[in-house]
Amino acid sequence: MTTLVKQGRVRVKRKTKGETGKRDPVTARTIATFAVPYLQHLDKSGQPVGPLPPFADDAEVMTALYKSMVLIRTFDGRAISLQRTGQLGTYPSCLGQEAIGTGVASVMAPDDVLLTTYREQAAHVWRGVTLKEIFQYWGGDERGSDFAGPRRDFPVCVTIAAHAVHAVGVATAMKLRHEPRVAVCILGDGATSKGDFYEALNLAGVWRLPVVFVINNNQWAISVPRHAQTAAETLAQKAIAGGFEGVQVDGNDIVAVRQAATEAIETARAGGGPGLIEALSYRMSDHTTADDAGRYRPANEASKHRSEDPVTRLRAFLGDRGWWSKEQEESLIAECKARVEEAKEAYLAIVPEDTTAMFDHLYETLPPALAAQRKIAQAGDDE
Repeated sequence: MTTLVKQGRVRVKRKTKGETGKRDPVTARTIATFAVPYLQHLDKSGQPVGPLPPFADDAEVMTALYKSMVLIRTFDGRAISLQRTGQLGTYPSCLGQEAIGTGVASVMAPDDVLLTTYREQAAHVWRGVTLKEIFQYWGGDERGSDFAGPRRDFPVCVTIAAHAVHAVGVATAMKLRHEPRVAVCILGDGATSKGDFYEALNLAGVWRLPVVFVINNNQWAISVPRHAQTAAETLAQKAIAGGFEGVQVDGNDIVAVRQAATEAIETARAGGGPGLIEALSYRMSDHTTADDAGRYRPANEASKHRSEDPVTRLRAFLGDRGWWSKEQEESLIAECKARVEEAKEAYLAIVPEDTTAMFDHLYETLPPALAAQRKIAQAGDDE
């Protein structure tokens, strides 16, 4: 790991009761120490804070990352406007978190499997999911989960932390088949407080599975701040209980995220076992369009994090190296708007499925209660 600035030590202590009835503190021998590495390559202004990994010197690679992040930001804004006008369902914005999904997905192999929560549009698009499919899914049409590109990637998991266990199952199959593939699970900070998460870490560590967990730590689990979720100093250290390494990175630094993901995924692919990355970011938006963060979050808190913006940071880095110009920026914005608009029109032109479709993939044989509901839905469709 390039930069190690955070360390913690775990000491085992005990107290013994003497004959006098008083407790005399006795420090036991230290049986283990643990360190949590922290990685950052670009500061808030886009300036390197130390030696950069080789890929950061490749203009083609870095501009591709930037273009994808700008596309996602453009899409995100359009999705919110569609929801506000009743043309899209409840939608979770990924504003300010584009570097995490982009950085992780950019180093995955095509045959790897991605399992995500509901705020990783950036990872999906890099992997080949179309903008139309994402619109379709958040418009309430499950056919949007039938990805045209990454056929083995899992659909969005709205149930908190459940996909961490799914990732372990996928990685177990990969290991049993002796396949050089990796399962990558991206989840939020709130998910790390769920039992599913800990169970997944435990099995991943015991079985030395080819799985990498990426925590998008945007500081809020709906209305619950990170400090109220767990007393752990870092979320990365939770990997220690599973018997493998956890690292913390600046999640608004695309170079740091990509470097950490590269190391963790390559290790897992080579048989070195699981890894965990805690990517520090901030949720600039409401939890979803059905939420009002102003009810529980200080009014000026989000504004304090604007200077950490991952898109602005990367644009500054590219500009300083002479890899990006004002003309290229204007052209990219126009291109992104056109692509998003094309996807929007394609989504709005889709003929909705019958209401009964929601019942068709739940059970091999529908239970009587649901069968009765399906008949009611069918009657409504026929009217």
